[in-house]
Amino acid sequence: MSQAAAVPVESRRRGPTPTPILGMVLFVASEAMFFAALFGAYFTVYAQAPVWPPLSVPIPDLPIPTILTVILVSSSVVLQTGVRAARRGDTRVLTRRLAVTVGMGVAFLGLQGYDYSRLTFGIRDGIYPSLFYVMTGLHMAHVMGGVVFLWVVLQQARSGQLSLRRHEPVEAAAIYWHFVDIVWLGLFTAFYLLTQSG
Repeated sequence: MSQAAAVPVESRRRGPTPTPILGMVLFVASEAMFFAALFGAYFTVYAQAPVWPPLSVPIPDLPIPTILTVILVSSSVVLQTGVRAARRGDTRVLTRRLAVTVGMGVAFLGLQGYDYSRLTFGIRDGIYPSLFYVMTGLHMAHVMGGVVFLWVVLQQARSGQLSLRRHEPVEAAAIYWHFVDIVWLGLFTAFYLLTQSG
């Protein structure tokens, strides 16, 4: 008899999804619908505009947003290695990965704030600037929330509250952070890449 056959069926079944993870999945789903509506508005206007962005609006530069993208995507990779460490019960590695992810999140916020300060258009300068500031600003607020969330989980890891048996907060934080990352990739494409080619 093989080892797999010797294991009782009950022990191979996964239990119900933990409440913190299920709650985060539902929250992210609601936020995804919210951002989907904003992207829908953006692409509706984009499809109808003869020139995008309007000629009166300077096209944003690519270098800083590209660095922002690298920071955020890299932070998701770092965080996911922390999740894997949590699943192994390695809280030392988890703590380091969480600290690095928090630092990268803070760096993203600081650099995006600097990028805002360089822009030569305001939120009232037309439909493109309005959508730009509303959508990137809401994303920035989500990043701030994610940094705070990750900081709380980091403190739990440092104080020994997380372990091999209890690491749901890390999993929930990772779901949220990956969502924030995916939204940024959409924003980077819509507001930076498409404007360069259009």
